[in-house]
Amino acid sequence: MTDPYAVPDMDELLAQVRKQTEEVQRIQRTVEAMEIKAHSRQNEVTVTLRGDGRFTSIDIDPRAIREYDARNLSEIVLEAVNAGLQKLAEASSAKFAPVIAAAKDV
Repeated sequence: MTDPYAVPDMDELLAQVRKQTEEVQRIQRTVEAMEIKAHSRQNEVTVTLRGDGRFTSIDIDPRAIREYDARNLSEIVLEAVNAGLQKLAEASSAKFAPVIAAAKDV
């Protein structure tokens, strides 16, 4: 049985915090370097974004430009953009999941 009144070893606690901080920073760099591609439902629009959330390209199928009016095309672009943001959020969560799980165990 452990003593509930025992004082924790501060050097050990600081070492754990440093280790977790370094791990979070490493994962953050990994996330920022990711490149995510996403599409609209029927692949009329493809977006590419980086892990920092900046879009690097939006490609629109030329057939979609001829087929849809401006309002419908803008909705398709928004659909692809939102799909990209969702994929980025999921990928980021997956990268950070081990750190979050470890923090809960402490």
